[in-house]
Amino acid sequence: MKVLTEESLRVQFKKQTPEKYVVDKKAIITPSAKEYLAKKNVELIIQDDMGENGEIVIEEANNNPYNKIPVEASGRHIHLSQEDMDSLFGQGYEMTVVKELSQPGQYQYKERVTLIGPKGTIQRVAILGPVRGRTQIEISLTDAVVLGIKPPIRESGDLDGAEALFVSTPRNVLKVEEGVIVAKRHIHMTEEDAKKLNVKDKDIVKVKINSKRPVIFEEVVVRANKNYKLSMHIDYDEANAVALEKETYGEILY
Repeated sequence: MKVLTEESLRVQFKKQTPEKYVVDKKAIITPSAKEYLAKKNVELIIQDDMGENGEIVIEEANNNPYNKIPVEASGRHIHLSQEDMDSLFGQGYEMTVVKELSQPGQYQYKERVTLIGPKGTIQRVAILGPVRGRTQIEISLTDAVVLGIKPPIRESGDLDGAEALFVSTPRNVLKVEEGVIVAKRHIHMTEEDAKKLNVKDKDIVKVKINSKRPVIFEEVVVRANKNYKLSMHIDYDEANAVALEKETYGEILY
């Protein structure tokens, strides 16, 4: 299997830089090789299998130099409404912020809660702020098996008909009737990022994760807003599947 690196391209382009560069679909193309082609304005073309009528099917790979999206794993957590926060911790209780999150204006509290399902419990679940209009609990499918529930895979905020679950603290226990989801994988970005990446808010895209276990994720939601910072969020089930490490990047496939 051919491995295409920046070094090998430099050798090939020593005398002349082509306008297009064709490689077999089975070749491994390193991120640095793609960046090098983009800098040289060379169109990368991946040659696929023969089509039904004998023609060669060509899939154009992405040459967008901005298409390097940081990928982060989002662990189980809960967003509380003010009413539910008061119920669990007491009216007037001041939550303690312990760290800022990657998305501007988002943070994690020191306080934790326990999730209680029909079959099991999960303790020390992180609470994220600021408060929301409705309480939302985001877990993985593995967590759902532990708890014994079947939450829908949804975008954040789409809670009508979502699963129910009990949430407890040493002070109180409450039932969240429609609040548990498995979050759809998504990409946060600004409107400026969206223009550079040739996408728009609510687009559904495919993203290749360039990790030690590369995977192409489908049904990835684009979320463009001036207050966001470029980052793709996946849950821990998905992160383990791709062997996610720090400074792992994804790229939108066009």
